[in-house]
Amino acid sequence: MTEKNTSEDPACSPEETTSESAKVPTAEPPGEVAASESTGEEQVPKPQAPAPQTPAAPAATKPVPPSEDVPSAPLLLTLEDVSSSSVTVSWEPPERLGRLGLQGYVLELFREGASEWVPVNARPMMVTQQTMRNLALGDKFLLRVSAVSSAGAGLPAVLDQPIHIRENIEAPKIRVPRHLRQTYIRQVGEAVNLQIPFQGKPKPQATWTHNGHALDSQRVSVRTGDQDSILFIRSAQRSDSGHYELTVRLEDLEAKATIDILVIEKPGPPSSIRLLDVWGCNAALQWTPPQDTGNTELLGYTVQKADKKTGQWFTVLERYHPTTCTVSDLIIGNSYSFRVFSENLCGLSTSATVTKELAHIQKADIAAKPKGFIERDFSEAPSFTQPLADHTSTPGYSTQLFCSVRASPKPKIIWMKNKMEIQGNPKYRALSEQGICTLEIRKPSPFDSGVYTCKAINVLGEASVDCRLEVKASATH
Repeated sequence: MTEKNTSEDPACSPEETTSESAKVPTAEPPGEVAASESTGEEQVPKPQAPAPQTPAAPAATKPVPPSEDVPSAPLLLTLEDVSSSSVTVSWEPPERLGRLGLQGYVLELFREGASEWVPVNARPMMVTQQTMRNLALGDKFLLRVSAVSSAGAGLPAVLDQPIHIRENIEAPKIRVPRHLRQTYIRQVGEAVNLQIPFQGKPKPQATWTHNGHALDSQRVSVRTGDQDSILFIRSAQRSDSGHYELTVRLEDLEAKATIDILVIEKPGPPSSIRLLDVWGCNAALQWTPPQDTGNTELLGYTVQKADKKTGQWFTVLERYHPTTCTVSDLIIGNSYSFRVFSENLCGLSTSATVTKELAHIQKADIAAKPKGFIERDFSEAPSFTQPLADHTSTPGYSTQLFCSVRASPKPKIIWMKNKMEIQGNPKYRALSEQGICTLEIRKPSPFDSGVYTCKAINVLGEASVDCRLEVKASATH
């Protein structure tokens, strides 16, 4: 390698372009010291330095006599990244590469409590960035890098501060499930089981409080895993209601979430009820709210009535909010009792408050005065509302004639053909129903053609309508 090629791009070499891994080498096993392999050239000497006492303050390295053959120290040694198991450092090529040219760089490590620098790579590598992997948590060390030529290693560039391998810290975060972002309601006796996921690395410490105080371990149990915390109450009581706060803490970082729990039960009945007034078919009631609402708001009241005769209760009003009401449509002559239930999210109260007095619906002294009835005379002379219509028929196919008549009393219907009555002729069938008059002519022939008349007669008069029927013989060829 010539000085010209190295100075143009000292970080690029055939080794580097052949494999990406050459840019990110794997760290050597801890404590192993690797020397440059012999490839027909002289072995590359290590930079000379006395054993430092601590990584924070290693002993000063003896200065290397200046020589035009030895490169100067690399520039801008920088710590690029530190994770829980790896370290990445980078640097810039030295100002002076030496007369013999640059063979590569040697990265060295000085662990806390060690007595000497240990090479990370056994032989020089033409890279300006290197990653040490498979480091153990808790490792603390210094790093330095030296530029190497065939004449030897130049002065090293040393990191200013020691490197400490620690687990990456991820700020704690609590993810409250959607159904717990509003008040969590349970009934007395039911179990409470809250699973709250959280994030944090390493595992954070989770603590619970109830209304700002520590939890009662006899009633509440908590189990915390790596990713969630579970709060469990086997049988909830009203005293378990309140604000539960989960705090997830990691060193100086913390996250908090508050969950509101409300434990409820059925309300008590109204404190009292009385019958205010009874008039007509109506009764007015008034009652007082219950002393115990079941630890939640009331949804209203349910009012029921019962007839003294049957004793069966019927609902009059549901989820009624006022404490006074009027019950109407009571039956005259009956006596009624009334009762009122309270209602909340758990349902109706187990018992109701019943009126002590009966509401008697008295019969009013009312005498009926019927008005005189004027009978209307619906008698009417016959009149045809639908006359007969002229008709053309085909021989051999039965045909019908229709008309409608209105009359009271019911009229007598007479059918005639060409002014001659045809009653009793089996060829004809006459029908009259609901004022519809029908004459059926069975299998007519051309001789049945003529003028047909329908006459309606009653005691008030008579009326008639007629039409022409033409029976045409089919043409034959």
